[in-house]
Amino acid sequence: MNEETRRFSGPDLDALVRTPGGEILPAPLGLREAQRVRRFHRTLPGYRATPLASLDGLAARLGVARLFVKDESPRFGLNAFKVLGGSYAIARILGQRLGIPEEDLTFPLLQSEGVRERAGALTFATATDGNHGRGVAWAARTLGYHAVIFLPRGTARSRVAAIEATGAEAIVTELTYDDAVRQARKIAKDRGWVVVQDTAWDGYEEIPSWVLQGYLTMADEAADQLALEGVEAPTHVFLQAGVGTMAASAAGYLAQRCRPLPRFLLVEPDRADCLFVSAEAGDGRPHPTEGDLTSIMAGLSCGEPNPQVWPILQDLGTAFFRCRDHVAALGMRLLAHPLPGDPAVLSGESGAVGPGLLYLLQTREEYAPLRAALNLGPDSTVLCFSTEGDTDPENYRRVLWEGAYPLPEA
Repeated sequence: MNEETRRFSGPDLDALVRTPGGEILPAPLGLREAQRVRRFHRTLPGYRATPLASLDGLAARLGVARLFVKDESPRFGLNAFKVLGGSYAIARILGQRLGIPEEDLTFPLLQSEGVRERAGALTFATATDGNHGRGVAWAARTLGYHAVIFLPRGTARSRVAAIEATGAEAIVTELTYDDAVRQARKIAKDRGWVVVQDTAWDGYEEIPSWVLQGYLTMADEAADQLALEGVEAPTHVFLQAGVGTMAASAAGYLAQRCRPLPRFLLVEPDRADCLFVSAEAGDGRPHPTEGDLTSIMAGLSCGEPNPQVWPILQDLGTAFFRCRDHVAALGMRLLAHPLPGDPAVLSGESGAVGPGLLYLLQTREEYAPLRAALNLGPDSTVLCFSTEGDTDPENYRRVLWEGAYPLPEA
């Protein structure tokens, strides 16, 4: 941790606030790349831009100028954004194998009988906490291929069932997410399957880079929708992170499109805080975290950063947060029960942690120094990404109906 980094702690969170590098690393995450990716996604059945909710009542209550939440729950009927990365990566894999230029790739072309015959029988494999695997399975089935999805121990039955409903094989392991990735990698190599993973390792960089680019559609839609609201650049962007791929995609894109440069706030569970640990080390390298990674934010329960994207997050991150589970539960309740005039947002545990964190930062006096360090106040325009809906319906009801994971007494 360098001398420019300040640390804050409270009953809900720990935070590192730092001076970003200021240099925007060259990365294939700009407007040109986003337009290419979004052009492909527009050819998928049922594509439409997901809503950007303007929560003016909540913004006024929290003392910020504007608050926007990108609602990914309607994405292709899959209740999460992850299909954007998996579908684009599979398309690029097929295009590479068959000699189809990227600019010619469309979903109907890849569904055509001639293309499927040329590609032959393929099996796509991945490890997932739920949403990425469902997206890969959906894309594979829709294109006429098989998928095998490995899941970590403790995966909610609803997430397994959602994957199985696509016709994919779901294998629940007794491993952590990171070890499930290693198992999927080994078995796929032995059996000749194609791995579509959202994190990279030595010798496996190209496919994760396509997943990274696939997520650009979400950020590109959000920026276009903000422009229609008269907002050229948010001042603060809350980005939840597991391995960090989605956060890097959104931050990398918005950093190149938006002026002035937004502040990017990276948010993780406190028991799966690999980005926080990496930022705290301050040596420029990604570091794993230890522990069992247990959190209601299942989609963020990852112990090892994606080394491919860590340089982007290290360069652009203004703050790194590790949050207790009740922060996410608070966000779920806030979005489900809006103030008069605000739209409701169906947001699951991993999707809602950003708004929950913003609420606590703005309403708790113990976080006044942290607010000041982040320059959060009446001139702030905040963007959050609700990356999933109620992907675990039983836990969603426990949180909303029964008050599970309540705030600790002040």
